[in-house]
Amino acid sequence: MDLYNETKFLMNKYNIQANKSLGQNFLIDENVINTAIEKSNINKEDLVIEIGPGLGTLTKYLLESAGRVVCVELDKRMINILNERFFLYENFEVINADILKTDLNKIIKEAKEKYNLKNAKIVANLPYYITTPIIMQLLENKIDIECITVMIQKEVADRLAEIPGGKNTGAITYTVYYYGIAEKLLEVPNTSFIPEPSVTSEVIKINIRKEPAVKVNNEEGFFKLIKISFLQRRKTLLNALSNNGISSKEELTKMLKELEIDEKIRSEKLTIEEFANISNYLYK
Repeated sequence: MDLYNETKFLMNKYNIQANKSLGQNFLIDENVINTAIEKSNINKEDLVIEIGPGLGTLTKYLLESAGRVVCVELDKRMINILNERFFLYENFEVINADILKTDLNKIIKEAKEKYNLKNAKIVANLPYYITTPIIMQLLENKIDIECITVMIQKEVADRLAEIPGGKNTGAITYTVYYYGIAEKLLEVPNTSFIPEPSVTSEVIKINIRKEPAVKVNNEEGFFKLIKISFLQRRKTLLNALSNNGISSKEELTKMLKELEIDEKIRSEKLTIEEFANISNYLYK
């Protein structure tokens, strides 16, 4: 049975309709799944955390490849379906919880110790409406993971996988680049889902760096600086920073001159090294 008919069968069997408020779209493209698993290099020494498994389409393939799969699912309707589908798999576990309120480091630590696993990886088809908060939390909370492989809206993928200073740069671009190295794996048309979303998707992988891309004196100040810089992204960096109380325009002009940064530059044109230099100047 192909994925389309399998998905329709499960939806009919359990009388399930995709929950729009949870951003559910059920994947029916086997090529997407195979690409995600292959590029994640999943093996029996890996713990995989799957966020929002839904009907378990991806879960089935993960269980065949990983040492253990822990699914974190918010929709209570899916818990019974997942337990019924995978009760024969000894390496399967499902948790009914909100991923943004889940202590992943605790789950990972306990699972790695109990099952003698070496690495933890995130694999997920993320709901579009909550993609950015999930990615930010995984990175900023320094979750003990080797990589993140996710399918997300293409527009968001463009920002996450951009090199800081490139044409698709946003504030999140710097966060992703600071903590990891992102690459695009596969563009996914809306016909690969039931129901079809209105946008194109993309699978990306973020390999977590062992050390941040740049050294900063004050990490909190560094990210605050970036966030403020993008509050008024149509203005120059100088105006955006002075308008938001970082320092006086005179002091900021002096700083940019010393750092050899054009005072007319806009935030999205700065490299991460330039942001680090500004941050280290301001937070000595």
